[in-house]
This record gives sequence, structure tokens and C-alpha cells, in this order.
Amino acid sequence: MNREDRLQKLLTLLQHASDPLSGSMLAKELHVSRQVIVQDITLLRERENAILATRWGYVLEKKPCQEIIKVHHFDDRIEEELNTIVDAGAWVKDVFVQHETYGRLQADLSIHSRRDVQRFMEDLRQKNSAPLTNLTNGVHYHTIQALDPESIQEALKNLDKLGFLC
Repeated sequence: MNREDRLQKLLTLLQHASDPLSGSMLAKELHVSRQVIVQDITLLRERENAILATRWGYVLEKKPCQEIIKVHHFDDRIEEELNTIVDAGAWVKDVFVQHETYGRLQADLSIHSRRDVQRFMEDLRQKNSAPLTNLTNGVHYHTIQALDPESIQEALKNLDKLGFLC
């Protein structure tokens, strides 16, 4: 097996693994030394594969799925909207609006849980802040992310049932 074939096989093994794969196991599977595995991992990382070395072995970091959604509601439903997304196993990366004069105005949120939702809501109350949606009569966008597409689809289905989606 040449180097490129071995690199592809190594990447495939990592992509399909549910647990970390040890260097010894990979070396045995690919009929090479552990040192060759270390070198191959370095090459794969240089090719922008997010491979993490843990004490249990190598894992390929999974990139989240993501979707931009357009929603509409007023201030009294912010908490319900955000909880609906995180309850489905997704998270809210950001919020943005398309303002007629200023263009796109965006804020990072990084809301992953109901606790994050509570903190965000408390922050709005304590600082007496107005949400970006007030600039666009309740219409706004979120980038939502999840580790699997099913969580995003569940969030979309639930948001639609509640009348949030545009």
C-alpha cells in the first residue's frame, strides 16, 4: 500500500470510529510502525483534518452541521424560541438582522443549554438591553449548529410547530 492509500485508509478508519483508536492498533491494521502512524497523523493534520490525540488514542474531531434560519417573534417569546432549539440537541451560534440602513448586524450567542438561555435572558433584563430583533420588527436570523443533522431537523420541526419560522 502506498502512502496516499494508507493516508486515505487511516482517515477512513478515524471517520468511522466511535471510540479513540490507539497508535498501536492503527499500526497493526495498516501494517506499519507506530512511528509511521505518528508521521501520517501529522500529514493528515497539515491537510486540515482535525485529528486529536488523547490518552486513549486518536479521534477525528467532528465538525458541526449548521443551518441559518429566519424566524419571527417578539421579546416575550425569546426564551421559548431558544429553549426549543437547545432542547432538540442543537445550539444557537449567533443572531443577526438585516437592517435597512446599517445592513447586517450580528452578535455571537453561543447558547448550548437551558442554563445558557437563562443567563442570556437575565443579561437582557439586568442590563435593560433591547434585542436586535427590535430593529426589524421581530424578524431575525440564527445560525444553529448540532453534531448531527437530525438535531437540526428536530429543532426546525419544533420551531415550525410553534410558528417561529418565516
